Amino acid sequence: MRRLSGILLAASFIIMFGVIPARAEVTLTPFIGALFKGDLPNSKADYGASATFMGGGIFGAEILFNYAPRFVPASATTPAVAQAGLMGNLVVGVPIGGDAGKSVKPYVTGGIGLFRATAKKNDFFDRITSNDFAYNLGGGVMAFFNDHIGIRGDLRYVRTLRDDNSSDLFLKKGDLNFWRWNIGPSFRF
Repeated sequence: MRRLSGILLAASFIIMFGVIPARAEVTLTPFIGALFKGDLPNSKADYGASATFMGGGIFGAEILFNYAPRFVPASATTPAVAQAGLMGNLVVGVPIGGDAGKSVKPYVTGGIGLFRATAKKNDFFDRITSNDFAYNLGGGVMAFFNDHIGIRGDLRYVRTLRDDNSSDLFLKKGDLNFWRWNIGPSFRF
């Protein structure tokens, strides 16, 4: 499992950083949003940030971090569970109106990364943590009001992956899936 995890992580970074040319458009987006549907009984608030690197206006890569502090609420018998994720994604976007000034860029994205769930029973016991791989697929729109400031919104499907300890190199679909929407200001450099 550790070997496979290392191979997948290394491949993700090679793919993600291998598509970035010397002259790239960088977009930073802090966001708020929600996790919903799929295996979740109700919506969960999340927030985070993404850094998108677009080369040539069409192809690029993205690093996305999210945190959902109340992924599973506490009950009388179970502790609260927080969720955090770190994904590396490939992005294909079509700039309408160019890469500078007022413009709109619809895009599709997909990638793989870490899905981490953490629970803390109480102050006397250590945290219980689960680290899994997950993938996400989706799309959205970046709209810029000038050269540097805009807004971004997207919708993504997220599914965990599991290792069934077989000799296969590939992970199998995991037990958890849900949708995520996010919106936030974008800063283009």
